[in-house]
Amino acid sequence: MIDFVLLIARLLFVALLYLFLFAIMRTGIGMVKGSNKKNRAWTLSIEKGPKELRGVNINVNGPVVVGRSPGADIVIGAGYVSGRHARFQLMGQNLFVEDLDSRNGTGVNGNLIEGPTSLRNKDVVNVGDVVIRVRQG
Repeated sequence: MIDFVLLIARLLFVALLYLFLFAIMRTGIGMVKGSNKKNRAWTLSIEKGPKELRGVNINVNGPVVVGRSPGADIVIGAGYVSGRHARFQLMGQNLFVEDLDSRNGTGVNGNLIEGPTSLRNKDVVNVGDVVIRVRQG
């Protein structure tokens, strides 16, 4: 008889343990879903430049390198663009652009930048005569 009671107690304990773990997983999944709604994605829109790039929109999910090199994420085949010209980088929910020691520099809203520069919604980044508009939303 005592073996039967112990078996029932063990089964009840395992069932409660599974219910507890299910509740924790459900709460964690709900928290992850909620955090996606708060984060607004950044997009790079090429407004002016070579015909094949105009109108291209790129979602920024990690570092995005702009340059003449075939290994760049946005390849601009022009002599005024360095192999690795500039990099867009997410830091938390903020987007930064950094000039990668290019020959002609990188501009934000018409001003050449010296180091990593924080971007705001609708800022304009210039890589030579290519105009990239930054959008958040």
